[in-house]
Amino acid sequence: MGAAALCLGMAHGALALEARIDGIEGDVANNVRHYLGSVDAERYSRSRVEGEVQRRTREAMRVYGYYEPQVHHHLDPSDPPRYVDLTIEPGPRVRIESIDFQVRGTASVDPPFQQAIDDFSLEVGDPLVHAPYDSLRNRLANLSLERGYFDWAFTDRRMEVRPFAESARLYLALASGPRYDFGDITIRGNHIVTERLRQMSPFEPGDPYLAGQVAQYAQRLGQTGWFGSVSVRPRLDARRELALGEPARGWWNEVSTEGEAALPSDAAERRQRAERPRISALALAGSRQLHALERPDMPVDIVVEPAHRHRFETGIGYATDVGPRLRFSWHQPWINSYGHSLDHDFFISQPEQHLSGVYTLPLADPLRDQYRFQYGLRHRDNEDTRSSEATVELARRWEFDNGWIQTLFARATYEDFTQGGEADSVLLYYPGVSWARTRTRNPRFPTWGDRQRISFEYSDTLWGSDADFLRMTGETEWIRMFGSDLRFLTRLSVGAMETNDFSKIPPSLRFFTGGDRSVRGYAYESLAPRNEEGRLRGGQQLLTGSVELQRRIRGDWWGAAFVDTGDAFDDWGPDSLNTGAGLGVRWVSPVGPIRFDIAHPFDDEDNAWRLHFAIGPEF
Repeated sequence: MGAAALCLGMAHGALALEARIDGIEGDVANNVRHYLGSVDAERYSRSRVEGEVQRRTREAMRVYGYYEPQVHHHLDPSDPPRYVDLTIEPGPRVRIESIDFQVRGTASVDPPFQQAIDDFSLEVGDPLVHAPYDSLRNRLANLSLERGYFDWAFTDRRMEVRPFAESARLYLALASGPRYDFGDITIRGNHIVTERLRQMSPFEPGDPYLAGQVAQYAQRLGQTGWFGSVSVRPRLDARRELALGEPARGWWNEVSTEGEAALPSDAAERRQRAERPRISALALAGSRQLHALERPDMPVDIVVEPAHRHRFETGIGYATDVGPRLRFSWHQPWINSYGHSLDHDFFISQPEQHLSGVYTLPLADPLRDQYRFQYGLRHRDNEDTRSSEATVELARRWEFDNGWIQTLFARATYEDFTQGGEADSVLLYYPGVSWARTRTRNPRFPTWGDRQRISFEYSDTLWGSDADFLRMTGETEWIRMFGSDLRFLTRLSVGAMETNDFSKIPPSLRFFTGGDRSVRGYAYESLAPRNEEGRLRGGQQLLTGSVELQRRIRGDWWGAAFVDTGDAFDDWGPDSLNTGAGLGVRWVSPVGPIRFDIAHPFDDEDNAWRLHFAIGPEF
């Protein structure tokens, strides 16, 4: 069936009439080809094809100001004809003699309307092109609806063309009527406190209407995760539905406007009814404005349905850093009428297993202002690191208009660990602050994006913590496209810690690097200072960087070349950095990019190369 459809599609394309044109070129010639490309010569007689060629060619040239072309055609002698040879004498081109564009009513002082007129691309004396005029007309109509001028109408919309004088006059007049304000907000079907939902609105009753803010309100409600469906719609004034379109002459129009009314039986009576005065849509709109309020309002109706209270997700993956991995998530988007939520996440792999949860208490702006209570249990067993960790955290989160997220937190961690053969257990209390921002386009395989994050943490024995330290981490990642087939990625990560007793610092706070997400060519977290026995001890500073260039091979397949460098160390500033470089392949699958890399480590005498495999976007 699919093969048959493909063959039919190819056959239909083969029957399209090809135009070979002499005498004109550029956009005008391309438009003629476009108009003639839909002529199916097999369906028409030869004389009908000739007529269509003449008619469509003239139509295609008219929109570029050529109203009196001489078109000579010669059809392919085969039956049906496959092509037509056109010799065209375009003749004189109509030029613009005058332009008269006006906006009347409240919109006359609304800047976007005047800007639309100022942006009109043609001037007096220019050749006539229809498209800019049509574009301006549509733009003014769209602006009227987007900015709340619901009683708008074009009182003049003319393009007067005089081919004999090679001139055109353009007229366009918009009567906007009053601009509507936002009216009352009505919410139905909600299980969350109504006042909390009203606080999320980007507008207040009495503000000038903007369609973009209606869409923004719907987006905000959807982003909370509280609702399975969201509908935010303006309630059109019922008075506007009384307006009738301009009626056609004749008794038959009585039927279309009066519904099931009986037809008049007498011809004289029919003529009398047809000639009876009636009100037009434009007249009704004008009369209504005489008695309308200065600033009518537009109520907004919101209908929502609760989301399911429990949502479960599972995921299976593989990466060379951790091997096979399994993730199970339990999400409760709302657990009470205030919109509190609870998330649990369980992750298991060979070197690491963790269970974590987040209880979120939204504040006045639920998407931007929140309190969060988090817990976590983690066990690690990787080379020289063995650790069991329990953490609780209370955080206050703000999101600013520029996209940056600020988080203040207080954390308590108990960790029982063995690092490089040295065992200890510590209980730490430390506050911290972080700032982060992620921007991306096309999250599945970003074509543009960047991510920044910086954080500071401080612990002191003064309040009962087992270690003193000041710790800072920062990272930045960038993705940019050059054309449609070249993709550039770069990454930089830094970390630093100041402490008077490094042995009291648990592995979760020490620095290690190496692996799929840092320095490829080296094993996962295998780069760090070592003790006298050659075991990994971890570092007090960190510096890693990466540059990668990807080139599209075909479709969703990309090739990659990269260089990574970095290390963890103790002193301020490393003596040397470990570097790896290699080649890779990317496949943009439905679940995200699948990455396969072969990397050569320049500072590892025991390994000439290393494979890296991972699934998922860069960030």
